[in-house]
Amino acid sequence: MLLAHDKVPDFLLEKVQLISTVVFTALFSVFFFLGVVPSSNLIWSQLETSQIYNFSLLFYAGALLLVCLSRRLMYACRDWVGKRFGRYLLWCLAEILLIAAAYVTLAVIGVRKGLFAIETPLPIQCARAFLYCLMSLGIPYLITGMYFAIRDRDQTIRMINYGNVVSDEELPSHEEQKITLFDNNGMMKLSVSASNLYYIESDDNYIKVWYTDTKEVLKQYMLRCRLKTVEESFRDSDLVRCHRKYVVNMSKVRVLSREKGGYYLELDSDLIDPIPISKTYEETVLARFNARKGGLTAPLV
Repeated sequence: MLLAHDKVPDFLLEKVQLISTVVFTALFSVFFFLGVVPSSNLIWSQLETSQIYNFSLLFYAGALLLVCLSRRLMYACRDWVGKRFGRYLLWCLAEILLIAAAYVTLAVIGVRKGLFAIETPLPIQCARAFLYCLMSLGIPYLITGMYFAIRDRDQTIRMINYGNVVSDEELPSHEEQKITLFDNNGMMKLSVSASNLYYIESDDNYIKVWYTDTKEVLKQYMLRCRLKTVEESFRDSDLVRCHRKYVVNMSKVRVLSREKGGYYLELDSDLIDPIPISKTYEETVLARFNARKGGLTAPLV
């Protein structure tokens, strides 16, 4: 169970999840209003049938636009939102309150223009608006969140299990460790020596693996996989999560430096820019760095 101060799971802030939430919410809201509007006490239910659906369509379109803009902004601010689950919940609640406020505003405008009269007190109308918005948005939000949580769990379990069946023989102790990566369908896509892998970079639902080939040429390989899965699959290796976008091979770290914006890792390749360490993973990375400090070619600067 997630608490307010916990970090938001990565799958809740991925682009595909946010898009799916908007699409499913739009479809759910259509059926919700088709079922609720004819028999409800909506403020414009006293109008003619055609006018009822015109008002409903106007409200629905405006609400959907607000959700789209909100989710686009959430994706842009995912680094900030993702630090606390409470922030994510408050963001979702703010969407519901804004749409409820739009509903009440539409009621006030309609009354002033003489289109209809509010028979019940305004506070009751506000409460009713919040209830409708909570049902039409909260239910699809909850369903899509549960779906992606289950999918994330299944993918993680599958990826970890695949790590145990890559080969039918155990590697001799003198052989170099191989890091094998699979896509979301469980298909093996890349197997690279641990000594050749530099870092892995997240790009939404894809990861970019940076490594050197047998000719010492730095290459990039992209596959459809989540960075969290990679992190959990190789938790006991030299791969360490240092940022929401990066997993770094600590055996390749040459320098750990502290700049104005925070800590950075410099790898032993001049072709790779310094990789930032976010506050979330700072303590873990520093501990791993200190553990390997004697074997590094440069000290903390």
